[in-house]
Amino acid sequence: MAHQFSLAAETRLDAGKGASRRLRREGKIPGIMYGGGEAPTGVAFDANALHRNMAEEAFLSSILNVTLDGKPLQAIVRDYQAHPAKRAILHLDLQRIVATEKLWMTVPLHFINQEQSPGVKLGGGSVSHLLTELEVSCLPKDLPEYIEIDLGKMELDDMLHIRDLKLPSGVEIPGFEAETDSDLPIVRVHVLRVVEEAAPE
Repeated sequence: MAHQFSLAAETRLDAGKGASRRLRREGKIPGIMYGGGEAPTGVAFDANALHRNMAEEAFLSSILNVTLDGKPLQAIVRDYQAHPAKRAILHLDLQRIVATEKLWMTVPLHFINQEQSPGVKLGGGSVSHLLTELEVSCLPKDLPEYIEIDLGKMELDDMLHIRDLKLPSGVEIPGFEAETDSDLPIVRVHVLRVVEEAAPE
């Protein structure tokens, strides 16, 4: 079952770096909400609640239940600014969603049964993840939390490509053309070769 994330926000009237610093001192994080046919709105979030949500991988690829000044709506994370040294969010951009309009989202790839694959278990191979996320397009109701890739049958020197993915119903890869993009590799099982240093003469 997909994660359900709830986030409370309030409208902020002040803008600028000084106002943002004041908000952060008050335990809040500034942000903006746009899209859905409405004007962009400056908002603020409770810092503790936002950091708890951001600790979950699925938060960035999920539809969020947002309460803005008591009014419920749904949105997705479009961008965020993190502190360069601390584990803290400085700013968050949310996009309102419309049920009938397709989204373009980046979702994580989850690899399962790696250790059970013949190439690893019997062949002594290692798994190399060449992609860890993928941009998809779908209606909000079809947005997957992640895309699962089963490696349980991969042999040594096998490689999975974009064309091999089984996408959830209603989900597409935007701009994907099988003739030109299908060979983009996602994961491979192979033996890691150690380069030996030449002994000094």
